[in-house]
Amino acid sequence: MLRERVLPVATVVFAILAIWCVFVVVMNRQFVEDQARRAGQEISFAEVVKQSYTLERPVLPSPHQVAAELWDTTANKKITSKRSLVYHAWITLSSTLLGFAIGSGFGIILAIAIVHNRTMERSMMPWIIASQTIPIIAIAPMLIVVLNAIGITGLLPKALISTYLSFFPVAVGMVSGLRSPDALQLDLMRTYNANDRQVLWKLRLPSAMPYLFTSLKIAIAISLVGAIIAELPTGAVAGLGARLLSGSYYGQTVQIWSALFMAAILASILVAIVGVAQAMVLKRMGVKP
Repeated sequence: MLRERVLPVATVVFAILAIWCVFVVVMNRQFVEDQARRAGQEISFAEVVKQSYTLERPVLPSPHQVAAELWDTTANKKITSKRSLVYHAWITLSSTLLGFAIGSGFGIILAIAIVHNRTMERSMMPWIIASQTIPIIAIAPMLIVVLNAIGITGLLPKALISTYLSFFPVAVGMVSGLRSPDALQLDLMRTYNANDRQVLWKLRLPSAMPYLFTSLKIAIAISLVGAIIAELPTGAVAGLGARLLSGSYYGQTVQIWSALFMAAILASILVAIVGVAQAMVLKRMGVKP
């Protein structure tokens, strides 16, 4: 079982690293050759490969450069230091979790309202779908500027961007989940003279749990994306988005890639936590894995 799970993942990781290593040379070769030409030197291909992996500001950093930067900014820096990726990850995580909590709660409430009210479904579902067609990179600056103008600053404006992205998969997933009981099950509840509230708590919500947790995995990951995007137009000095911005300003591609990898690691951890919660809840409900 472990082999079946680890081997496919390891194969994909190995393939990605191999392609990455090839493109390090492809992307950095021109810069290395230009440097040698300006210095009036001839350079062999072996030397091009060597220098491509050790450039201070490469076009594409090598895997070992990104790994070294990750280690230096996590293990070798105090977590209270503004050069620590742990510090910046915590800033981004705070707005991510707040936005995820608000968005998930709003999505669940909206789904319950849609399932129990046909007018709500006809009036809200088109707008819910249409809201996701607007690029978030266009909404984020406007929302943050408007909120700042009325005195709302700090964590909440960034969290609302995460809310905007995370409520949609939860709402859509919960609508599907709440409607998953078949007609026989609903007829049985009516036979027992159950009202709408009892049907919701005893039948619809338990049936919706697998759908909910699947949606939450998507929502928690996209909430992180929203938090990072919210940090970009504000000129933030802290957070993973701020690290991306400063790395872009000063041409520090290794810093940019290390921040991207930290975001990916953080997203993986958050999704894994939701997965553990899913396994615990479904096991307690008697659902077999």
